[in-house]
Amino acid sequence: MIKTLLIANRGEIACRIMRTAQAMGIRCIAVYSEADADALHVRMADEAVLIGPAPAADSYLRADKILAAAAQTAADAIHPGYGFLSENAEFAEACSAKGIIFVGPSAASIRAMGLKDRAKALMETAGVPVTPGYHGENQDPGHLRDAAESIGYPVLIKAVAGGGGKGMRKVERAADFLADLESCKREASKSFGDDRVLIEKFITNPRHIEVQVFGDSRGRVVHMYERDCSLQRRHQKVIEEAPAPGMTPAVRTAMCSAAINAAKAVDYVGAGTVEFIVDGSGPLREDGFFFMEMNTRLQVEHPVSEMVTGLDLVELQLTVAAGGSVPEQDMIGLHGHAIEARLYAEDPVNGFLPSIGALHRLTLPADSDDERVETGVEEGGEVSLHYDPMIAKLVAHGETREAAAVRLAGMLDELVVWPVKTNAGFLRRAVLHPDFLAARLNTGFIETHLEALVPAAFDLADAGFAVLGALDLRPLLADLSDPFDVADGWRMNGAPRISHRFELDGAPIDVSLAISGDQMTVHADGASMQLDGLEIQALDDGYLFEASCGGEVVSAEFELMEQGYLVSSRGRTSLFALSHPDAAVDALEAGDTIKAPMPGKVLAVHVSVGDNVVKGQALVVLEAMKMEHALVAPRDGSLAEVRVDAGAQVAEGDILVLLHEVDAGAD
Repeated sequence: MIKTLLIANRGEIACRIMRTAQAMGIRCIAVYSEADADALHVRMADEAVLIGPAPAADSYLRADKILAAAAQTAADAIHPGYGFLSENAEFAEACSAKGIIFVGPSAASIRAMGLKDRAKALMETAGVPVTPGYHGENQDPGHLRDAAESIGYPVLIKAVAGGGGKGMRKVERAADFLADLESCKREASKSFGDDRVLIEKFITNPRHIEVQVFGDSRGRVVHMYERDCSLQRRHQKVIEEAPAPGMTPAVRTAMCSAAINAAKAVDYVGAGTVEFIVDGSGPLREDGFFFMEMNTRLQVEHPVSEMVTGLDLVELQLTVAAGGSVPEQDMIGLHGHAIEARLYAEDPVNGFLPSIGALHRLTLPADSDDERVETGVEEGGEVSLHYDPMIAKLVAHGETREAAAVRLAGMLDELVVWPVKTNAGFLRRAVLHPDFLAARLNTGFIETHLEALVPAAFDLADAGFAVLGALDLRPLLADLSDPFDVADGWRMNGAPRISHRFELDGAPIDVSLAISGDQMTVHADGASMQLDGLEIQALDDGYLFEASCGGEVVSAEFELMEQGYLVSSRGRTSLFALSHPDAAVDALEAGDTIKAPMPGKVLAVHVSVGDNVVKGQALVVLEAMKMEHALVAPRDGSLAEVRVDAGAQVAEGDILVLLHEVDAGAD
C-alpha cells in the first residue's frame, strides 16, 4: 500500500489525483513553482515543496528537483498526472532507481510507444491494424516523396516524436509535398529535437476514437470501452464523449480487442489509451479503424469513462501501482452517456487567443451524480501565462446522448467567469449544434461550423437577454403604490422605453427596452429581440432573469457592481460598465486634450497621428478599477498627437491624445 504520494504536476489534475488519494488514506505531497505558491493544489496537499521559478522548464520539468522533493518528504510513490514528465521514460527509470514507485507503465513500455514509427511497426507485428503509409528509416526527401506518391494523395506528414498537432501537415497534392515536408521537419526539430517523419494515408472524413485500457503486473489487460474525441481544434481535443456515437457491438469488440493486443505487445501496466483514426464516411466498420498512437498515461478526458463505468481510474492506478489487480472484464459495465467540455481561458472571437489574469469572479456548477467539475483554480486565483489555460473540465452524464448534451449546456449556462474571457459560449453552441446532436462528427467539425460556433464580438441572441439585466429593471418591476414612482419610461404619446449607454469590452453600446403589454423588446447595437413572460428572482448578490425568446427559455444572472452590471448568460459573462463621471467631465471639458481620468493601464490604442475621427469614436481603452474604459473623441477632428502605447501605465491626468485645434472660423 502506498503511504505517501508525491504528485509531480499542478492544476486540476493534481487536485483530481489528490482527492482520490486522500480518500484512500494516502498522504499527499504537492510540488509547486513560484507562480503557484497560492494555488489550489498546494493548499489541498498535506505538504508542499517549492521546486523552482515559474517557467515549467525550471520547475515542473526538472526531474532532479522532483526526486529531491520526494526524498525530502519520504514519498514512496510519484504520480506524474498528464503532460510534463508523465511520458518521460528517463524519469520513470530514475524513480525506480531511487526505490520510488512510478504510478504508470515501465520505462520500456513508454519507449516502445513513444516514437510513432516504431510503435506502428510493433503494432503491425501484433496484428493491430495501422493506417496505410510509410514509417521506415529512410528520410531522404525524394524517397519520402515517392512513398507519398505510392500511398496516394491526400497524405499526412507526421513527426515520429510528435504530439499535440505539432510537426504535422496534410498534403493535398504532389506539388506541395517537398515544401510541406521541409516545414514539418523544421517544426518537429524545434519542438521535439527530432526531425524524422512518417507518411500516412489521410483518412477522408476521419473520426478520432480511443480505447481506455488498463493492465496489471500479472499480465492481465482489460478495457473500459471507448471514447470519441473527434471535436478538435488544431489537433487539440475540445469535447470528448463516451461511448462513441454509432458504435456497434461488433465494431466495439474488434476495436477494444485490438487495443488490448496493443497493450499486451508492450507488457503494459497501468492506465493507457490506444488511439485510432476511424473512417467516418459511413457507418463504423470492423475494418475501418487504424492504430494512431498510444498515450502511456492518464488522459485529460478520463472522467467520461469514469462516469459511464462507475470506476475511479486514479484509485485503480494507485491500486495497480501497489501490486493490485485490475477487475475482470465482465465486471466492467457501461451505463448511459457522458460528455466532457474543456473550459479554457481564451477568446474565440479573437482567434482563440489566451486570456490570462486574475479570476475576480468564478462560479462553477456544483458536483452531483450526473454533473462533475474538475478544476485547479478558485475565485480570486489567477490564470497564469506560464501554463495551460484550462480553467476546468465540465462533465455531464445522461441516460441518452442528447440528455447528456442538454445537461452539459445547462452547466455551461451556470458559469460566471470574469474578467478572464472563456470559450464557454463556443462550447455551448457546439454541444447544441444540430450536426453534433445528430452525431454527424469528424475531426473537421469545428472548422466546418466555425462561423456558427463563433459569432461576432457582440451577438444579442448569443448573449440571451444579458442587456435586460444591464438595464436594471428592479424599479420597473417593483410593486409601487404610486405610479409616478415607477421608472417604466412611461410617456403620453408612445410606448414606454428605457435607454442607457454602457461600455462593453471597452466600446460604447446603446441599449434600450420598449414595453408593449406583456411583451418587451430589447434593442442593442442595431439588433433587437422580443421577450415574453419575464420573471425575476432575487439572489444574494443580484438577480436572475428568465423569459421566453423565440420559444426558447433563456436566463441571465446579473450582479450590481461598482463599475456597472456584471451579466452572465449562455456561457458568456460581460461587464456592462457605467461611464465614469470623471471621465465624462474630462472628455467634454478638455476639448482637444484627452486625459486619463484615473490611474490605469492602456489596453489598446485605436488611432494614429493624422487619423480623422468622429465624435464618440473610441480612441484609447484604459483598464482601471478592474474595468475597461473607452476614452472617446469629444468632437470630430484629426489626431495631432498620440502620447501612449498599449501596455503603458498612466497616472490620473496624464495626457493621452491631442486633437488638432478647432478652426477659428468654424461655427
